[in-house]
Amino acid sequence: MVYLFQNPDDERLFQRHRIVDPSSSVLIKGSGVDTDTFDVREEEPGPPVVLFPARMLWHKGVRAFVDAARILTQDGIGVRFVMVGDTDADNPAGVSAAQLEQWEDEGILEWWGYQDDMVDVFAQSHIVCLPSAYREGVPKVLIEASSCGRPIVTTDMPGCREIVQDGENGILVPPRDGKAVARAVRRLIQDPELRREMGERGRARVCKEFSIEHVVSSTLEAYENLLAESAASPTH
Repeated sequence: MVYLFQNPDDERLFQRHRIVDPSSSVLIKGSGVDTDTFDVREEEPGPPVVLFPARMLWHKGVRAFVDAARILTQDGIGVRFVMVGDTDADNPAGVSAAQLEQWEDEGILEWWGYQDDMVDVFAQSHIVCLPSAYREGVPKVLIEASSCGRPIVTTDMPGCREIVQDGENGILVPPRDGKAVARAVRRLIQDPELRREMGERGRARVCKEFSIEHVVSSTLEAYENLLAESAASPTH
């Protein structure tokens, strides 16, 4: 038997509690992304767009994102904060449509709802922000964002930090810290060259470690090893 893990934090947790044997666990980061589809496009002109692409759940970091938007809006920074994703009324952690519309009415952010063409959405963004406050597997949306050459602001949490190397292809911040999110976003807004450099490094990292070809190859290798071990085991 083989156990597949998407991030090393979960792998270590299961091994530490002796749920799995180290010899039976395999680390494959994420589900892969089509780097031909999620390709780099030039930034669009106009005020920078900070994109939050996720289901509208509090533990995805909605509060920190909104707090950062409020801080930079009040400081007169020319920026648009955009949330893309559907609500989830059946989830206790769901953010209501009424709350999202209230923030829109206040002029803090824009809520675009569910979008099925994320390639186009990423092309309209300048910075992608997911200040998640809980353990992720590996957020595919952040892999897609990096593949599109966008710098990322996210939290130093399992899964998220597998994609972002702090200062290289994005900025890591503590969870539930809107001020830290605001500082990171402000830095990227004020430095277009830094955004470009981080985006390029993110794209290169995805092509090397998170492409669909890499993930498929690693997954097939894990199963081939398992089949080889099974064939070598004595029958009973």
